[in-house]
Amino acid sequence: MKAIILAAGEGKRLRPLTNKKPKCMVEVNGKSIISHQIECLRRNSIENINICLGYASKEVRFDNVIYHYNTNYARTNMVYTLFCAKSELENDDILVSYGDIIYNDDVLKAIMKDDSKIGVVVDRNWLEYWNARMENPLDDAETLKINDKGYIVELGKKPINYGEIQGQYIGLIKFRIDIISKIKDYYNSLDKNKLYDGNDFDNMYMTSFLQLISRDIAPLSPVFIDNGWIEVDTPSDLKLTKFINNN
Repeated sequence: MKAIILAAGEGKRLRPLTNKKPKCMVEVNGKSIISHQIECLRRNSIENINICLGYASKEVRFDNVIYHYNTNYARTNMVYTLFCAKSELENDDILVSYGDIIYNDDVLKAIMKDDSKIGVVVDRNWLEYWNARMENPLDDAETLKINDKGYIVELGKKPINYGEIQGQYIGLIKFRIDIISKIKDYYNSLDKNKLYDGNDFDNMYMTSFLQLISRDIAPLSPVFIDNGWIEVDTPSDLKLTKFINNN
């Protein structure tokens, strides 16, 4: 298994912490977000680690990792950043991680041992975490719907009520080796002049891409967790590290 960390973002909502460094280098408990990820991956025997960089890329320096660069980071989104590392999308199961999350060993082990074609980590206990983050979780949370076969059929939309949220996608995915080439071919076949959930091709959200894949290639299997992670989006998120160990 190899890991690809998507860490091209500026982290504008974390200013001034990100005035001179990317979001992934913001420190949490004295260590950068991406350091937490790299150490967790290596503790669990994932040594092939790729980092996709963009904003302030020179500020990210780690030994024994492979770097890829999204030079258009200011005008693109997550899916575009992932395919800046398209040369790595082969030969292994691929773990894709957003660069602004920290997760513990239990979360990583859950996705590692899942044998689905596409595993998507879903926090069932998301509401407790979101309540700690903000006054109204519906302002920020996204839909996640699971059908009677146990597959995710919708994610990433704006929810109308809590009934549309059966968990929260945390930004951690695994693509099994036998489906990687199909995903690459599918991405290349998409209409680059079309809008995807209101965004142009280069700004397609990962959730939009996952839904397209689930429709046309293989279903999305939820890998359930109960906390054990945090997302660092605003300065107040830095105070919620208790949820990393709340299993």
